[in-house]
Amino acid sequence: MFSASDLSKDQIEIIKGWVAEGAQMADVQKRLKNDFGFNVTYMDTRFLSLDLELDFQVEEEESEQLAPDDSESPPVSGEVDLDPNQPAGGGVSATLDQVARPGSMVSGTVTFSDGMKGLWLIDEMGRPSIDPDQPGYQPSEADLVSFQEELKGLLDGHI
Repeated sequence: MFSASDLSKDQIEIIKGWVAEGAQMADVQKRLKNDFGFNVTYMDTRFLSLDLELDFQVEEEESEQLAPDDSESPPVSGEVDLDPNQPAGGGVSATLDQVARPGSMVSGTVTFSDGMKGLWLIDEMGRPSIDPDQPGYQPSEADLVSFQEELKGLLDGHI
């Protein structure tokens, strides 16, 4: 697993500069490979962003989608099916398996804010992965950040 300790102080400052210039998560991942020769996964890049406390800029379009003006929102009607296994407040929740799945050091389940569920694991090489129940599902960036925070709390002292 790739971590901030694999970087020099100069490289860390360069990465922070990229983010200050508007680079997004995928840009950092690509530039880590192209500029420094580090072939890292998206999840490794997410963990690195948390370790370095990178503050990615949210584009104007995205921020409008995250906080819509209630006066322009259409009225919502119909029943809402609440899943008792979905986290309260629509957040992300993760569980830790008592016995790790074969081929993994630790594993568990995750429920994202939209109710989608999946399995997660960290393999014996330290590589994290998520296997969503629905093929092709991609959790939102905010859900990935929340998941990583949940995972750090779950794994504190386990690995």
